[in-house]
Amino acid sequence: MISSLAEDPRAGRIAFLRLIRSENVGPITCRRLVAQFGGAAAALEALPELARKGGRRRPIRLCPRDEAERALDALEALGARVLTLADPDYPSALAAIDDPPPVLSVLGDPALPSRRSIAIVGARNASANGRRFAKRLAADLGRAGLVVTSGLARGIDTAAHEGSLDSGSVAVLAGGPDVVYPRENAALYQELRERGAVVSEMPAGLVPQARHFPRRNRLISGLSLGVLVVEAAPRSGSLITARLALEQGREVFAVPGSPLDPRARGCNHLIRQGAVLTESAEDVLEVLGGFLAERRIRPDPPPGAAPEAPESGPEGAPDAASEARVIVKQLLGPSPVLLDEVARQAQLSAAMVNRVLLELELAGRVVRHPGNRVSLSMDGDDTG
Repeated sequence: MISSLAEDPRAGRIAFLRLIRSENVGPITCRRLVAQFGGAAAALEALPELARKGGRRRPIRLCPRDEAERALDALEALGARVLTLADPDYPSALAAIDDPPPVLSVLGDPALPSRRSIAIVGARNASANGRRFAKRLAADLGRAGLVVTSGLARGIDTAAHEGSLDSGSVAVLAGGPDVVYPRENAALYQELRERGAVVSEMPAGLVPQARHFPRRNRLISGLSLGVLVVEAAPRSGSLITARLALEQGREVFAVPGSPLDPRARGCNHLIRQGAVLTESAEDVLEVLGGFLAERRIRPDPPPGAAPEAPESGPEGAPDAASEARVIVKQLLGPSPVLLDEVARQAQLSAAMVNRVLLELELAGRVVRHPGNRVSLSMDGDDTG
């Protein structure tokens, strides 16, 4: 637990909001900074010097305190429970992924996203049979003790929420927690606020755009033990959610369909790639049996842990750090490369490589990619 949040919860949440909204700080960087400095407030203080070490010329922009206060006020005015990575009530499954949102807002039951969950997603233009089957699956899995998580989209998502309202349903939004999309699901959204939970990492009032949906999809899979796909076109958002689930170490389930129906091609492809062929709730429960026996996903290391130990020995010396920056930058290029490969070729410790990459990222020189990969930014006009 971060001491600043324990002593003054509001101040801790404002510090997290300021940190994640500061220049060049994404979810992965935010988490690393908090772990390294022991809290969001301390990380904010360290940002300017870290960016300078990474080669930045102009001062890095820090989110102003009043801007973060207004954002927190807006969320609390909605009745949202605001959780940060330092909160003990932050969903442990979500905290275990590489890029959990540092700040999460929950409308409705704040405990529901922390329960064991299965995600059910699929086509927006779903068939009548697909919707009926998704609703039945959601109800059966709910009776077995699983919360059902989905994205409030029309089609399969809607059916999944409708089938699980009585047992526990979580909707993850691409926009602000108060923005209903699509509008036709306004009544369902209200029911979820009253009987389930609505989750978002976005500011209040933000209207979702296309680029926000992959971010939402990572939360859907991150909150869940597995992702079940019911009808999906070959290039659908549901397949993106399934891919993210695999990257996060989750199970992937798919309902087979007729080869004559384009909406079945995505699911049939997933099955060919190794997804669990699913014809009933029992197929899901058989695979997740080990998780349901009180097994919990825990982040390692836990968010908000004590600051990382400082570098010791020759690698921690200032001249060694400068040399490491040169070596790491030489190994990076425009194509993403595994962080472990950088450390191996640089013959440096993972801690030193992470330290250098953090500085370069804050300076705008490095871009992080899924799968623990990094590349050199081609937009670094502010750095030398």
